[in-house]
Amino acid sequence: MVDHYFAGVDVGSLSTDVVILDSAGNMVSAIVLPTGVNGGAAAEQAFDQALEQSKLTRDNVAAVTATGYGRASVAFATGKTTEISCHGVGAHHLFPKTGTVMDIGGQDSKVIQVDARGRMLDFSMNDKCAAGTGRFLEVMADRLEYDMDELSNPRYISGPSAPISSTCTVFAESEVISLLAKDTPREQIVNGLQRSIANRIWSMVSNLGILGEVTLSGGVANNKGLVLILEEKLGCPLNVPENPQIVGALGAAHIAMGKFLG
Repeated sequence: MVDHYFAGVDVGSLSTDVVILDSAGNMVSAIVLPTGVNGGAAAEQAFDQALEQSKLTRDNVAAVTATGYGRASVAFATGKTTEISCHGVGAHHLFPKTGTVMDIGGQDSKVIQVDARGRMLDFSMNDKCAAGTGRFLEVMADRLEYDMDELSNPRYISGPSAPISSTCTVFAESEVISLLAKDTPREQIVNGLQRSIANRIWSMVSNLGILGEVTLSGGVANNKGLVLILEEKLGCPLNVPENPQIVGALGAAHIAMGKFLG
């Protein structure tokens, strides 16, 4: 009997992620690389590294589903689908009781309701502005001269919070500059930034409501301070994957397997 393998390739604005599964649905490799300026090239490189990690060749992979904003650039894909569908399926396979997925990516954020099989029921999406996304946090960390780990430190969310009212990255950065000029402590600014992101996510959650368990996906899920604020606002614990960046690619790999095996 020939062993079949299946891959998901998620070409996002900041990272390109590849997951390879065996025919039992076990993950045999996972790679996260910066997307850079060429999504197609990033997909090729990430796929090659995933194959090397799992000691496979391209001939071993029976089906590849591409997702993410750059999915059209994945020339070797056998199928393509939206990241909304993939994050729902990926979150369900990691946490089977997931009913709500909060995906906070590099350039947009989404709240997705899924059924008991991880299939999308409804969603709300912020794609008009990078505020509340990974790129927003990168800009603010640079302005505050913090690295991303320091920016996500939970100790910053327990004290006073500087108000950040702008919903636009450019204007919010101007607010931060003004606060720094007034000698506002950086930890208060970080607290304000985290709470402004949480408020944007909460507004989308409020529009849809919460079903089942809530699972986070996307690189911003590594932000421990933001996770604590969101748990406080939602009034429930959040499922945080060990590697939240690969949830979309994981879902894409499961979709590839499902279509191939029927």
